[in-house]
Amino acid sequence: MLEVAILIGFQGAGKSTFRAQRFEGTHALVSKDLLRNNRRPERRQQHLIAEALASGKSVVVDNTNPSVEERASTIDTARALGARVVGYFFESPLEECATRNNARPEGARVPDVGLFATAKRFVRPSTAEGFEELFTVRTLPDFRFEVRPYEETPR
Repeated sequence: MLEVAILIGFQGAGKSTFRAQRFEGTHALVSKDLLRNNRRPERRQQHLIAEALASGKSVVVDNTNPSVEERASTIDTARALGARVVGYFFESPLEECATRNNARPEGARVPDVGLFATAKRFVRPSTAEGFEELFTVRTLPDFRFEVRPYEETPR
């Protein structure tokens, strides 16, 4: 069965490294970072997801995906096309993400204001959103990752 894997976490949490290690060669990458000059990146992203699924390719969505609303269109697109929806929540303290982000090369660094704006919108994911499965990912030293089943927290 085709899958849409949604990565959820702050900038600097390790999402792109995790994606490269875990999904390279098995999932098509869809990221708004690749659509910077697009006038309607959300619409274009949903089109790319649908296109990949229609061609028989699973998808990994590598964005911050901080809110229920921002995840909803991806989940709706995936479910409408019969794909299994799996979420990966990066449990990384904001301070650690800021440190990793500031260690990035100049062009790859996200301004601190962007990181804090994401933190203000951030809502932990829930299976009630339509995920078939959710995992918690912890970034370990040397960009290794610990993946375990997600534990729901009451809202």
